[in-house]
Amino acid sequence: MKTTTLSKEKLMNVLIAPHVSEKAARVSETGNQFVFRVRADATRTHVKQAVEFMFEVKVDSVQVLNQRGKERRFGAIRGRRPGFKKAYVRLAAGQTIDLAGTGK
Repeated sequence: MKTTTLSKEKLMNVLIAPHVSEKAARVSETGNQFVFRVRADATRTHVKQAVEFMFEVKVDSVQVLNQRGKERRFGAIRGRRPGFKKAYVRLAAGQTIDLAGTGK
């Protein structure tokens, strides 16, 4: 398998935002994991490189999944919310990310 290294500009665009949910809070407390929304074309390797570049931490593992959009109704009108891709990033022991920006 061939691994590709993206340029710094492309790595800055892989991560869209941290994903905030009850499950994301639970895994960050118990498993030293963080959840991010990522680009639809991002791979595990790209996510790992982006997190290590942007937050200067060592990544242990990455799991990615495609979250399907939910179907919604407004009266007789049916619609669908857009889907997205998210990544669960497990950091190496002793590493942490301060997403709230309260450090230093």
